[in-house]
Amino acid sequence: MKYVDEFRDPEKAASLVAAITALAGPLAASRGRPLHIMEVCGGHTHTIFRYGISGMLPPEIELVHGPGCPVCVLPMGQVDDCVAIAETPGVILTTFGDAMRVPGSQKSLLQAKAEGTDVRMVYSPLDALALARDNPEREVVFFGLGFETTMPSTALTLLQAEAEAIRNFSLFCNHITIVPTIKAILDSPDLHLDGFLGPGHVSMVIGAAPYGFIAEHYHRPLVVAGFEPLDILHALWLVLTQLAEGRADIENQYGRIVPPDGNAAALDAITRVFELRPFFEWRGLGSIDHSGVRIREAYARFDAERKFALPSLRVADPQSCQCGEVLKGVIKPWQCKVFGTSCTPEAPLGALMVSSEGACAAYYQYGDLEGLRTQHAVGAA
Repeated sequence: MKYVDEFRDPEKAASLVAAITALAGPLAASRGRPLHIMEVCGGHTHTIFRYGISGMLPPEIELVHGPGCPVCVLPMGQVDDCVAIAETPGVILTTFGDAMRVPGSQKSLLQAKAEGTDVRMVYSPLDALALARDNPEREVVFFGLGFETTMPSTALTLLQAEAEAIRNFSLFCNHITIVPTIKAILDSPDLHLDGFLGPGHVSMVIGAAPYGFIAEHYHRPLVVAGFEPLDILHALWLVLTQLAEGRADIENQYGRIVPPDGNAAALDAITRVFELRPFFEWRGLGSIDHSGVRIREAYARFDAERKFALPSLRVADPQSCQCGEVLKGVIKPWQCKVFGTSCTPEAPLGALMVSSEGACAAYYQYGDLEGLRTQHAVGAA
């Protein structure tokens, strides 16, 4: 298929749903429960709700929404550190748009901007580097975040800054890695998963091989999936086919974009600039070993963590906020007691209601909230 509308063909979707339904019934019956399939990426979550895929699937399949939204897992303490950098005299703080609204313990970057702090939204770290060129008397800091998807652009921007000998540019690095996160989820005692839809954008960089441990050690199938409706349905069918055949393999449904071994140039840039941290703090998930990266010593002059005095405090989420349970797939967003009431996109308590990839934002924008709550109440009774 070559065109987008081909990936949204209703007849092909109906055929895939029929095939999924035929497989799901016997598999669920053999387990005595619905099949739990996690879509790791928030982009998949939005496709599922935007196109009504969850309503097309049989009741024997329960989709679980994973932690693949980098803004959503940003802890309050890191936001506080970012605000502290932004409020330093002479600093221009730059970041992506959705990061500006993530709540810190006192304020978000957007609120800091409203108070007069020079916080600017950019579309690329290269935009931040251009600001550094144009404002040599100011320190320009880029708030770098995201999984391996956005790491290469950040790394290449830092290398460009070095090549041009730009000294008033630095990076507050909050980039994170996907593999340790999936492992932490698999090790969670309160969540039992039958398979995964693997993230498409991350896999475009790292390839499919790094997920091998999921099949080898945890005996769960993972299928890297694209972001169109037929991509999701096809990947689900592939996961169920593996389960029906008693297999646990890593498959690449998104082969038109994801190379088997990843992007060599992107991986080289990441390796040159970054190294793994011993641990990194995640909102709602706690500390996960080797799940974040930091700037190597060779590029320390571009490291905002070394340039600025940061509070670096661990700050707990509000007690009413259940982002952690949602991120781990333990509860659905609409089961959170503040969802859609005191936590909305206009006034978010948690980061999952902020990002365009957040599960809560997807449910709020596309979900049948009253129907879901009624269904849950009937099930509980």
